[in-house]
Amino acid sequence: MTLHPTPSNPVPEGAVSGFITTADGVKIRFARWRPASGGRGTVTLLPGRAEFIEKYFEVVRDLLGRGFAVAILDWRGQGGSQRLLRNARKGHVRRFSDYQLDLEAFGRQVLLPDCPAPHFALAHSMAGAIALHAVLEGRRWFDRLVLCAPMLDIGLVRQRTLARATAATLSSIGFARAFLPGGGATAVTELPFAGNPVTSDPERYERTAAITRAVPELALGAPTIGWVHQAFLAMDALRAPDILRRIRQPLLMIAAGNERVVCNV
Repeated sequence: MTLHPTPSNPVPEGAVSGFITTADGVKIRFARWRPASGGRGTVTLLPGRAEFIEKYFEVVRDLLGRGFAVAILDWRGQGGSQRLLRNARKGHVRRFSDYQLDLEAFGRQVLLPDCPAPHFALAHSMAGAIALHAVLEGRRWFDRLVLCAPMLDIGLVRQRTLARATAATLSSIGFARAFLPGGGATAVTELPFAGNPVTSDPERYERTAAITRAVPELALGAPTIGWVHQAFLAMDALRAPDILRRIRQPLLMIAAGNERVVCNV
């Protein structure tokens, strides 16, 4: 069993989980479920930065109850997938496009052979940007997509131009793997609920915190300077004036009015 239950967050029945390997040799954790009845297709859950499969068990149950099969992965460098740096709490990626390698492996090794069509995606935050890039690059893994508070920019930045230039400069002179200044190894859910930037729901916050207390290796701290630099480059590509004309499949984007971590409008 590669999934980690807690008393308040049991694994939904019927889970099949394991690891796949990407084209560049990174181990990616995945899980999938089939509903007891019904055949409405498969919803793939695409988590945000620092999230992990276990956080989505509630959503998995809801979708199974509605007759959907469900599939989910942990992106490289987070959750139960292979970490990329010696300090496993650093949120890092070499290039933002590397996440497409994760999606490619997941599509070919999990979705196509084992999950019934039609295929839908439900992507959150960082994964919204990953899914958008996949659509714009013509990667047709999904028939329809829902992007929940997609990362169209980084929200916790007051002076974007300065932050972007600083991240680029520091990455170019050897600091790409360093924590973002002011950040560290502590995960958000290891801090008190009051004032947290991710949710207004204390029950779900505590449930996620209980998971990271029980399995601390799932937690992730702040991003690296290199991750931020790569994220800025990815966001720049999403600002192209012809972006809407290039989207050729049904896509629903849901903005969160009180979102603080990313800019989703």
